[in-house]
Amino acid sequence: MASATGLPERLPNGSEEGLTSRETEPLLGRPGDVSQEEGKSTLNNLVLGTGIIAQIGIWLLVVLIWASVFTKPLILFSGHPLAQSFAVLVLVQSVLFLQPTHTSDQKRLGQRVHGLLNLLAFLSLVAGMTIIEYNKEKSHNAHFHSAHGYLGVITSIVLLLQYLVGFTMWATPKLYGGEENAKAIWKYHRYSGYFVLLLLLATINSATQTDYNKNVLKVKLWATFSLSALVVIGVFPRIQKQKLGFSRPSVSL
Repeated sequence: MASATGLPERLPNGSEEGLTSRETEPLLGRPGDVSQEEGKSTLNNLVLGTGIIAQIGIWLLVVLIWASVFTKPLILFSGHPLAQSFAVLVLVQSVLFLQPTHTSDQKRLGQRVHGLLNLLAFLSLVAGMTIIEYNKEKSHNAHFHSAHGYLGVITSIVLLLQYLVGFTMWATPKLYGGEENAKAIWKYHRYSGYFVLLLLLATINSATQTDYNKNVLKVKLWATFSLSALVVIGVFPRIQKQKLGFSRPSVSL
């Protein structure tokens, strides 16, 4: 019997399972491969599916940068690569934690953890930006003289907008005309979030071409690029199609 909405009040046998599967279908893999399972630790979200590849990539990338910094004489500027790389590490964790969620309770907890980790990453990014700006003012150096500098500013602006939109959609949906309207633009927030991740990785790679890296840290571009590729390979296949609007579950009447 159909309800007033035109949908059946009770789905045929097996339809609920098929609906859930379609809702959790990743970009690569079978439906449900990277969906959070009830009863398992939420920490499993961080390594589910290809998540382990992303973890290997981001942790090795941070270890590479930190090892390069701490094996050289420490100066004020040393805090910049330390803070920025730590922020990217935290942001990757926030994405991996939220991605597999699909039930209301899972999404609610995932959004809270996602928000807290994003706040931690934001504070770290602000610290890193403050260090480099203070260092440039103190040394009377140009603020923009490399692709890394321009990318850093562009990424910071996009990331700040991402934070503002994400927070207001969650905390004050009335700004968007109500909760339903806010939910309708979540997929665009997710699109921009993955774009920001690519920008952050590009900014790290561009840092290998700066004078400081060439003369002091000597981190190789091939190394940062390879590890960044692992992060992308680990994160993007886990994206659930339904969350980006790529697929819509259908119901047979």
